[in-house]
Amino acid sequence: MSSADSTEAPIYAGLVEEQGDVPAEVRRVAEEVLREADRALDFGTVRAAAAAR
Repeated sequence: MSSADSTEAPIYAGLVEEQGDVPAEVRRVAEEVLREADRALDFGTVRAAAAAR
């Protein structure tokens, strides 16, 4: 569960129990997509080849 304590945010804690920690899941997926995009759009080898010419 998230760091939200049920005494600090009972509504949020209840939602997390019912629906899961949606913001944490979105954050995880976004970080994964950024890593994949970084690998897919790695132009480092293209720049190195162009500089070697």
